[in-house]
Amino acid sequence: MNPGTLTILLFIGVLLSFAIGTPVGFALGGVAMLFGAFVWGPQAFYIIPHAAMGGLTNFILLAIPLFIFMGQILLRSGMGESMFHAIHILAGRLRGGLAIGVILMCTLMSAMVGIIGAGIMTAGTVAIPPMLRRGYDKTLTLGSVMAGGGMGILIPPSITMIVFSSVTNASLGKMFAGGLLPGLLMSSLFIVYIAVRCGINPEMGPPLPSEERGSAKDKLMALRDAALAFGLIFVVLGSILFGAATPTEAAAVGAVGAILVTLVYRHFSFKVVKEASLNCMRLTAMVVWIIIGASTFSAFHMLMGAGKMLTSLLGQWNVGPWGVIILMQASLLILGCIMDEFIIVLICAPLYTPIAVNLGFDPIWFGILMILNMEIAIQTPPYGFALFYLKGVAPEGTTMLEIYKSIIPFVGVKFVVLITCMVFPGIVTYLPNLLFP
Repeated sequence: MNPGTLTILLFIGVLLSFAIGTPVGFALGGVAMLFGAFVWGPQAFYIIPHAAMGGLTNFILLAIPLFIFMGQILLRSGMGESMFHAIHILAGRLRGGLAIGVILMCTLMSAMVGIIGAGIMTAGTVAIPPMLRRGYDKTLTLGSVMAGGGMGILIPPSITMIVFSSVTNASLGKMFAGGLLPGLLMSSLFIVYIAVRCGINPEMGPPLPSEERGSAKDKLMALRDAALAFGLIFVVLGSILFGAATPTEAAAVGAVGAILVTLVYRHFSFKVVKEASLNCMRLTAMVVWIIIGASTFSAFHMLMGAGKMLTSLLGQWNVGPWGVIILMQASLLILGCIMDEFIIVLICAPLYTPIAVNLGFDPIWFGILMILNMEIAIQTPPYGFALFYLKGVAPEGTTMLEIYKSIIPFVGVKFVVLITCMVFPGIVTYLPNLLFP
């Protein structure tokens, strides 16, 4: 059986496994093992230990549980509520100020938690009710929470970037540096869009009445909260970007820093540590099983000739280097509508990145493009699991159609950022080349 037919059957098998509720890691590994046994017989199972160990023994992966623990502690620290209160005080007088504040809050949260769900759940819980009470348009409210909270995989310390670096041997420090400017560009364009839209339609984001704008003391407290968030971000990311610590060491420092933040806000308790640790264990275990399953899937897929098939196919189409990159982006967007971003990175990064490098493209630039595609894919139906995070914290009676409509303009902004980073690669490569010459 030729590699093309095997590839189609593999993906059909995986999608059917997802449809019947099989856990992601077991679906990927189980389908790969089934096809491996069919193609090579029982000796195919000898590949599994090597694939699993190869996927899990990368030192970079040690940072994952530490960053997850840091995020879980911060979710319980009271920082999210304090940050939104600070935004309420400082930006509420502007049209659309609370929606702009949500984007800023989520940008800061993304730089501390590294995953998508944390930003959406935190922002949704603390921001949606007060925004709706003050007359904010529901579509704008939901869209700003979804857009801001979804930046957790683009702004470092991104868990998805750690996974990409582990399977491609790309520098994690460079990946983190490469994601900063695109992340800030995306955040800035979200803010511009909200400001323009509320400027044209003031009723969508009315400014707060003067009695809610806070006293001088309230503003000083708000600045303190912002300084605390910036301080933790600088300690974690700054130590990596300026070469003072490895990502794993910085993650450990961040975990300790998160506990100190919890002490400052007087939310620290044994219960908080216990809940954060248990959730960290669950999320880490989920990531580990996905890595095992996806590594097994990738190993069998590559041995079936997927790499050679893809290279040959792209050569036959004769679309040129940029055509290859565009086709890859299109395939990632399609896969993102039906699969988790971890799975896509684990399966596609080892397959696509060597081809992009052989065509003369920078691996860090290509990695950030892949992350930007995931940014779009996680918020597009039918899978788009970030949509269901928002559904979980949206007001009762909110329909999925309302959520889909709310994200459309923000997804358009993300496409603008993706195309801009493709056309002007220096946006991605400038900081990595400056900080890691």
